[in-house]
Amino acid sequence: MKIINVDSEIMSGTPVFNGTRVPLQNLFDYLETGDSIEEFLEDFPSVQRGQVVAVLELSQESIAEILN
Repeated sequence: MKIINVDSEIMSGTPVFNGTRVPLQNLFDYLETGDSIEEFLEDFPSVQRGQVVAVLELSQESIAEILN
């Protein structure tokens, strides 16, 4: 399953959740301000829970690689 889409024709190339126009940054902004994943999903119903989990897992893996 493709999770992230980067296309110059969609949101000027901003990374978005695949199949949506919702930038990944929106998720991180929600989490940073203390909002829950549930609140994010309520506000962006085109994003699936599995996509959010996959993005967070990718982020965790990327951080782990940097630290190792």
